[in-house]
Amino acid sequence: MATKSFLKNIVIKNRKSASSFISALENAENKGRKKVTFNTPINTVKDKENIKKMFGV
Repeated sequence: MATKSFLKNIVIKNRKSASSFISALENAENKGRKKVTFNTPINTVKDKENIKKMFGV
């Protein structure tokens, strides 16, 4: 998901806009999500030194 889509400021100027925004949020809440599967193994790296090594720092 692009960060711009959830960091956007929303200005609600009237009752109709507020109602539309609330309806959109409720509609989005009821939508299903796709399960993501990876074709390659995934490793979680938490160690600071391994992260630096990974990025060549």
